[in-house]
Amino acid sequence: GKEVVIANAIIAILTIGGQQLFSFFTFSCPCHVGQNLFYGLAFLGVPALILLIVGYALNNQTWRLVTGRRSHFEKGTTSNRLLNCKLICFVLCSITGRALVAPVTWLAVTLINGSYYVCAVSEYVPLYYYGANPNVTDSERRRILATFPCSQLVPPEMTRARDEVILLLHYQSHVAGWLLIAVVVITVFLSYCLASCFSPLSFLHFRYWSSYVHNEQVLFDEATEQHSRLYAMQHVRKFFGFVPGSENVKEIRIPSLREWQAISGLAFLKQVDEEHYDYSLLHDWALNECANGKYLKTDEDP
Repeated sequence: GKEVVIANAIIAILTIGGQQLFSFFTFSCPCHVGQNLFYGLAFLGVPALILLIVGYALNNQTWRLVTGRRSHFEKGTTSNRLLNCKLICFVLCSITGRALVAPVTWLAVTLINGSYYVCAVSEYVPLYYYGANPNVTDSERRRILATFPCSQLVPPEMTRARDEVILLLHYQSHVAGWLLIAVVVITVFLSYCLASCFSPLSFLHFRYWSSYVHNEQVLFDEATEQHSRLYAMQHVRKFFGFVPGSENVKEIRIPSLREWQAISGLAFLKQVDEEHYDYSLLHDWALNECANGKYLKTDEDP
């Protein structure tokens, strides 16, 4: 849908901006044998891996897929379980596609920029192709090549060879970046085409279904907010004798020390039976304790 396209475009733009700032402020090739490769690959791969993990973590479908996943397979026939497996695979592919937007953008932009690639592979270029002295040892040749990303460290007689090597590596990096973009664009286009071909819905029916799912989620969220507020209100009223926002409160309840201790502490979910949970300590107290105790009229002088 349009919302997904806009969200992906915003993610890509933010990634491009972040990559430019990241390169400007933090990247500085060590220009040392054995360190260039690891340094360049670290700047290429580690941010992309972090962006991939963040993409998975920020997608609500990820948590919907992994939360309570055993319940999908506990009951049902073999055909139902097979259908559930197919659905999970489809959703997982969709989540992965969304999560790959930022890391692929990062890799493409860094390859087109070329600095990371030049730093990483400079010491592996055959130097004797560029008119340099072929009689140097392999270790000396790699040492010279490792200094090519840092122009101030290159000997004057190697300046021409250094310029040619840097041009070659920039060319390779640019080609790799554009090839990555082309592969991703073609893959996304073919994926949408295949999904449309195998969809049981017509074009207009699919648009209606998408609109229905969106509206259902919006209404469900609103109902969840209101339902949980009304449900929590009953427990708060039982503990304090009134709820916030009430007018003309005649009396309030004074909780005892034991009751304060009962609702304080750490708790998450407490399973009551096979179907129900207590959501908090206050919830557990309200369902299991009587609301007897001391009440104070609000219109009395202290």
